[in-house]
Amino acid sequence: MSHKRIVIAGTRSGVGKTSIATGLMAALAARGLKVQGFKVGPDYIDPGYHTLATGRPSRNLDTFLMSPADVLEVFSRAAAGADIAIIEGVMGLYDGHRKDGGGSTAAIARLLAAPVLLVLDATSLGQSAAAEVLGYREFDPGLHLAGVILNRVGSEGHLQLLRRAIEDYTGVRVAGWIPKGALPSLPSRHLGLIPAGEQRGLKKVLEELAAGVAAGIDLEEVVSLAGRASPVPPGAGRSFAAASLQAGGWVPVAVARDEAFSFYYHDSLDYLTALGAEIVPFSPLHDTALPGEAAGAIIGGGFPEIFLEPLAGNKSFLADLRRRVEEGMPLYAECGGLMYLTRGITDLEGRTWELAGIVPAGCRMQARLAGLGYREALLCRDTILGKKGDPIRGHEFHYSLLTGMAGDFPPAYTWQAGEKPCHEGYATPGILASYLHLHFLGNQQAAASFLAACRRFFKAYRRRNASCNY
Repeated sequence: MSHKRIVIAGTRSGVGKTSIATGLMAALAARGLKVQGFKVGPDYIDPGYHTLATGRPSRNLDTFLMSPADVLEVFSRAAAGADIAIIEGVMGLYDGHRKDGGGSTAAIARLLAAPVLLVLDATSLGQSAAAEVLGYREFDPGLHLAGVILNRVGSEGHLQLLRRAIEDYTGVRVAGWIPKGALPSLPSRHLGLIPAGEQRGLKKVLEELAAGVAAGIDLEEVVSLAGRASPVPPGAGRSFAAASLQAGGWVPVAVARDEAFSFYYHDSLDYLTALGAEIVPFSPLHDTALPGEAAGAIIGGGFPEIFLEPLAGNKSFLADLRRRVEEGMPLYAECGGLMYLTRGITDLEGRTWELAGIVPAGCRMQARLAGLGYREALLCRDTILGKKGDPIRGHEFHYSLLTGMAGDFPPAYTWQAGEKPCHEGYATPGILASYLHLHFLGNQQAAASFLAACRRFFKAYRRRNASCNY
């Protein structure tokens, strides 16, 4: 199988690869191409910008959260029907989650046999830029480094100095350049960029990004380079087809989707759908109750701390959620969802906002990072995600901590933190809430277990309410 594809990588974080990758997607889409966006790693926010720029849901490619075969399957499924795939990298080109660079942008580029355009911040650089590019080229000669994009170039003379040095000393072509200040800045806060769903006027910003990128980068050359990629290597998984074969019947699953809760991997929800879930969106911010037909609920990550007043003020929804959980409805929550389920969140000013009270603990925001990284965990007990001892893989990134755990607080997971075991999350027979973000395609048994719990509840609930029409 062959798809036009190219990776936009950076020498490090902060060089402008998100702006340039998103601008490329928007510029090519504006020219009538069907553009499929991808993001390397566990990022939730950048894909939202890609999706708005292309009109197609952006997908995550992560070989820790998924197997390489599943990454190939995700890529091939999403790229089908697209004219070109633009893959935005993570951190620096070779930064991965293992010593061997596993999970890095370079590893994904090799897996997909995709050429790479390297974004280099030219600020205060002259001929030293050539040494930097040479290092990236020689570090892995097997990687197809197709060109360099120079960002934040000071002047035409600065460009000529950089271009001569890079092309003469490394043989790598300068494929484009962006003058300093030519691209609009994307607003950010403590976890990175502000999600696209929270911003007004973002379409205008994307138009400006597209115009700035198109002015400095030859779009036809980018498409040409993407077309020189070798065929996608064999070995793609068949997880979605297998899920459809083993699906145990349709079941409605409510998923929180609004400004406060938006962190979901698109293929994770697609995998639940393949297993038989009908995803029913709801909003803890705006709805007064859960969807009546819901046989289970998922409250994903996001920024509840930004919306504490309206979340706490929606008393009718909080009461309905508590009622449904008391009836036995399975409830799964991640990070921001965990925070929402606590007795309340204390903000950075010391104010506490009362929330669901389903998890018997408080939650306190802090100015410094509280948890970051990939985790290989085990379930501490039998839960809606599986049996005690079942393995789980995920990622955490948060600035809050649980406080004042009441009584016998049953953790969800355990993993090794150095030489010490770490216990995290909260689990009862019907609830699992944790800071850990999961990708269900990479935790297929957990996905099947959750939907099995939803089906059991759905059948029991329908028996108790035989007069209701579902």
